[in-house]
Amino acid sequence: MSNSISTSQFLLLPFTDTWQLQLLHFWLFLGIYLAALLGNGLIITTIAWDHHLHTPMYFFLLNLSVLDLGSISTTVPKAMANSLTDNRSISYLGCATQLFFFAFMLGAEICLLTIMAYDRYVAICQPLHYGTLLGSRTCAHMAAAAWVSGFLNALLHMASTFSVPLCQGNAVGQFFCEIPHILKLFCSHLHYLREVGLVVVSTFPFLGCFVFILLSYVVIFRAMLRISSQQGRHKAFSTCLPHLAVVSLFVTTGTFAYLKPPSISSPSLDLVVSVLYSVVPPAVNPLIYSLRNQEHKDALRKMITTYFSNAIA
Repeated sequence: MSNSISTSQFLLLPFTDTWQLQLLHFWLFLGIYLAALLGNGLIITTIAWDHHLHTPMYFFLLNLSVLDLGSISTTVPKAMANSLTDNRSISYLGCATQLFFFAFMLGAEICLLTIMAYDRYVAICQPLHYGTLLGSRTCAHMAAAAWVSGFLNALLHMASTFSVPLCQGNAVGQFFCEIPHILKLFCSHLHYLREVGLVVVSTFPFLGCFVFILLSYVVIFRAMLRISSQQGRHKAFSTCLPHLAVVSLFVTTGTFAYLKPPSISSPSLDLVVSVLYSVVPPAVNPLIYSLRNQEHKDALRKMITTYFSNAIA
């Protein structure tokens, strides 16, 4: 890479210059990270352990939990280490790796959320065709397509971002290596416009995914209104509305982070927006998608009971 000689490391944005607040940030991020590890880890373990959960919905949920673990593990541990050691630096290779894996997980997750919305649409609106439309092979192909899409998106952006000289310093205005802030270090205005154009073009398919998710839930909500039981309607809405809220938070804040005009950019605003789309969803997705699900809670309780029974025996 042409700029690897001139730039050996980058400086990430600290949350604060006060040591006590840096410690507070460390413990806050540690709590969020542990919650994400515990929640997503329980989902993965329970789904893998209980064969009753080997259905398309839980198969996609398992993939989502793996992506969430990868996403939050790409950014948060480094931010915690920097706060604890009062150090802002990240190596050139570390920055490129962080950018690649975060873009990989981000792209794959929005594709997977789209697939999950389709899964809910078929289950609620076309239940008689569920087994036909979402067979095991079809589900595997859809999940693989989400992972491959994320990988190609990340490869494209990393190659484009780190293949041109950087001469506007080495200070990244974010707590992790985010594409919009790397762009500000480009030497050439032409290269900057090229990469901005690439970001804009690659964002449109993700916005298309979001529109598809919204339309799917509109149809789902219309079907729910025809449910005769008030208790059934309440249960359905209490399940789907949190799903839509988390997806909307994830997509809107992520899109804003990448497409916002430079005129309204500020360190505090960028920090809040990045936390909302990169840190919050992986921590709350287990609660929203699964731990409020009675079937999964029963399987989790059964798994824990079996484990302790075997341990005592």
